[in-house]
Amino acid sequence: MRARRTVAALFLTASLALAGCSSVDSASGADDKAQSAAKPEPQDAGAGPGYESDRQSSGSEQSRPKDPVALAPTHIIRTAELAVEVKDAPKALDAARGAAESAGGHVSNESTERIDDTHVTSRLVLRVPQEKYDAVLAELAGAGKLLSRKADAKDVTDQVVDVESRIATQRASVARVRALMDRAEKLSDVVTLEGQLSSRQAQLESLLAQQAALRDRTTLATITLVVSEKEDKGQKKEDDDPGFLDALGAGWYALVATGVWVAVVVGAVAPFAAVLGVLYALWRWVLRPRLAKRPVAAPAVPTPGPVPAPGQD
Repeated sequence: MRARRTVAALFLTASLALAGCSSVDSASGADDKAQSAAKPEPQDAGAGPGYESDRQSSGSEQSRPKDPVALAPTHIIRTAELAVEVKDAPKALDAARGAAESAGGHVSNESTERIDDTHVTSRLVLRVPQEKYDAVLAELAGAGKLLSRKADAKDVTDQVVDVESRIATQRASVARVRALMDRAEKLSDVVTLEGQLSSRQAQLESLLAQQAALRDRTTLATITLVVSEKEDKGQKKEDDDPGFLDALGAGWYALVATGVWVAVVVGAVAPFAAVLGVLYALWRWVLRPRLAKRPVAAPAVPTPGPVPAPGQD
């Protein structure tokens, strides 16, 4: 009997011990779950203290749109002036025309002048595409002895954007006026709207002309080339030395100039000589005969007095 009680007590003790262990294990598991939930997510391998900020910045950079100003095309007007001395001006001009045409451009203006019959000077205005501007400029500068060079670049991007914006606004304004004209019923309203439409259409055409001019100047660069031959100083010196023909020509010129001046003097004196000749003719053939026929009074003869006796004074 006592042995049964002892076995039952041991069994009860073992059961209570097992129940306590299971409760402790469940409690510790619950605590571990709570701690794992409270812990932050583990960082990626190799991440430093600023990993989170770097990840946010990279995400913002990926989501941020690119700067529109950086992507906007630039519009630049390029001009250059070159003065080159060459041995053969016609050959250099042909080469310049060929360079412009091969680059897709053209010759806008050309003029040639011969100075003192000693050398030739030519001026060309070339229009070439912007992408071929540097290559054509270098080719022209190397055609001979470079005397002068001047290049200029002007950014007109703001002006181009402004004109495009104004064109869009003006087109919308014209469209609104036309829509109002379609709904207008009164004649006075139609006349007023026609005046507004004409004015806005004229402004739109002016803006389109400005846009075309800007497009032409920004698409094609302008190069002004002055080509001149070397002046022959020896030939000029020989031409400056006087000769027999030069002296004969100078004498003939002096004679002609003297005759011209004599004719000028005679022409200036002729009116006075004519008046004096008429006055002399009147005096010679009219007044003088009349004066000769007029009777002249005899001079009075004094009466002789008594002759004094001799010896009397």
